[in-house]
Amino acid sequence: MVWSNGVRVIVLLLISITSFAQVNRYVVIFKDKAGTPYTTSNPAEFLSQRAIDRRANQNIAITEQDLPVNPNYVLAVRDAGAEVYFKTRWFNGVLVQCDESVVSALEGLSFVERVEYVAPNAKLMTNGRKKSNTKARSSKASDVTQTQLGMVGIDDMHVGGFHGEGMVVGIFDSGFQGVNVNEPFQAIFSENRINLTVSHDFVYNTKDIFQYDEHGAEVFSVIAAHQEGTYTGGAYKASYQLFVTEDVSTEYRIEEYNWLFAAELADSAGVDVINSSLGYNTFDDSSMDYAKAALDGKTTVITRAAQWAADRGIIIVCSAGNEGAVAWQIITAPADAKDILAVASVTSTGIRVPSSSKGPSPSIDGIVKPDVAAMGSNTSVILPNGSVGSASGTSLAAPIITSLVTGIWQHYPSLTNKEILDIIRQSGSQANTPDNLLGYGIPNYLTVETLLKYLRENPFIVYPNPAIDDTLSIKPFSAVEVSACQIEFISPKGQLLFTSDLTFSKENPSQTLNLSTYAAGLYILRIHWNNQVLTHRIAVR
Repeated sequence: MVWSNGVRVIVLLLISITSFAQVNRYVVIFKDKAGTPYTTSNPAEFLSQRAIDRRANQNIAITEQDLPVNPNYVLAVRDAGAEVYFKTRWFNGVLVQCDESVVSALEGLSFVERVEYVAPNAKLMTNGRKKSNTKARSSKASDVTQTQLGMVGIDDMHVGGFHGEGMVVGIFDSGFQGVNVNEPFQAIFSENRINLTVSHDFVYNTKDIFQYDEHGAEVFSVIAAHQEGTYTGGAYKASYQLFVTEDVSTEYRIEEYNWLFAAELADSAGVDVINSSLGYNTFDDSSMDYAKAALDGKTTVITRAAQWAADRGIIIVCSAGNEGAVAWQIITAPADAKDILAVASVTSTGIRVPSSSKGPSPSIDGIVKPDVAAMGSNTSVILPNGSVGSASGTSLAAPIITSLVTGIWQHYPSLTNKEILDIIRQSGSQANTPDNLLGYGIPNYLTVETLLKYLRENPFIVYPNPAIDDTLSIKPFSAVEVSACQIEFISPKGQLLFTSDLTFSKENPSQTLNLSTYAAGLYILRIHWNNQVLTHRIAVR
């Protein structure tokens, strides 16, 4: 091809402009919060009253990590040539979009600890992105949610009058196309139960969360949709905050930070429960990929964010992942976070779906993952066109569990988030033999009711009784509430045989007594705890 000199000049100019105008997205982490005008003694400046009350009700202190970043640091980053979009209190930094040539100037600021490249190209605009096409799926006419709700007892929860009233649920996903126009969601808008002021698209930095992608809409429908005789969501009378954190067109670590920004905003706005049907392990840029060893509950950005949200009294429910039948096999982040519920997928008959991610083996620090399971195969959803259809994956199992914990916490508001998690696990169909496939199994509302009734009368499980193989185990229902006790073991003649101080933790939830030196007979076990004396008659054979 022969080019004229004029064309050559134009092409060279365009190449030159392109080479010097590579705009990327970065997270700038600060060294400290020195000089910040905010204080822990005046949290109302950066937290809603509902967020403050959530902490107070669970005896959770407000710490320096909760303080907003130093605004002077933010101004200095802007002055260095970067556009600042979102701030993170917990990581102490900001998300910026800037030319790569600005990075060295940012790194040179005295208060900057590091600058992390998180995604290529400029994307933080307000124009939105192209709408997704609605996938054609089968439509059904009757209420098809009975199986998925009944499996975990949500139908009984509804009979008891608990549909999520007064609870606030946040949904972190990829988009909520059709939610604002489809009939099964209209009560949410007419009753003012969706917080559009707080809801946000962190991918494109816009308030329009309804313009693209159906995944979030389908996940949300499992919780929130309701149309008499056609569809029933699990917690359809709760209030909601919706956040777009997942970019379906690409996969970079910025999505983990989007999740972090959403969690901090939801926290400050007083959310109770977060559903996250998302998971991360590999990315479009292989340098960002995680090794399996990073799924240790404390390494990935999103896992740390999820744990910090849990530490602030929020219940986090996430999908375990759909990697069970591929090379990766195990859960994806943030399912490895210690104090959240990672949800595996089962069929309508309770059989594990082969694609459902497994937990690490051996487990990390003795923590069972996934935690529980729910129906994630042909789960009934509301499609973006408003019809009833079905979808599969742990993404659809998670919102069933989110609905369950929302109703249970509504019923038992005095419990802490971690006590709710414990009781959910203990209600599982395989609570006594948890594994790395389904965790503690399929939880159930009525089982939770039974356990809590028993817990009010006796906070310890003593088993087996009669004692088998000369051993007796003592386990508190909640290691969160019960961390230690003192026991006395008394002979059939009333003689004190021994005393012992027992301690319990997440890693060591039970203690076993060796009774091999004692003859057959009926013994007394006394448990001293919380100014109470709890008595058990133990048969030794």
